[in-house]
Amino acid sequence: MKLLFWPLHQVYRGIVWLANSPRTLILAYLGMIVISGSLYSLAEKKSVGDSVWWAVVTASTVGYGDTYPTTWQGRVLAGLLISTMVLLVIPLITAHFASRLIVDADAFRHEEQEEIKQNLRAIRAMVEQLNGVGSADRPGAPPAR
Repeated sequence: MKLLFWPLHQVYRGIVWLANSPRTLILAYLGMIVISGSLYSLAEKKSVGDSVWWAVVTASTVGYGDTYPTTWQGRVLAGLLISTMVLLVIPLITAHFASRLIVDADAFRHEEQEEIKQNLRAIRAMVEQLNGVGSADRPGAPPAR
């Protein structure tokens, strides 16, 4: 069963890697535009400039209608480009920049978290030590009722 989900796990790791690097994310976007434009140029027999323009307009989902696919290969390419952009790339870009805007100023740094954990361990040890000594055994403790 583990072997069955291995490819999905690798795809997920790739997406996480892509999402956490703005440079890689932008390069992937530009790469998709250039590759899609080149394939569109081959499928539709259009110039590379017009094809890259088509890829930008299609990827942004603006769809001016000035250039559109007429072959089945071009239409499949358009469907893949639109789906990839809408379902993957645009959400990743949006999530990346939104996560940069939402910064918790009260969040503890790693060192502070480690110090808090050490302090809690010390407090726990003191409480356990105090609990080990019965209240009747402590000097000045009120008598048990």
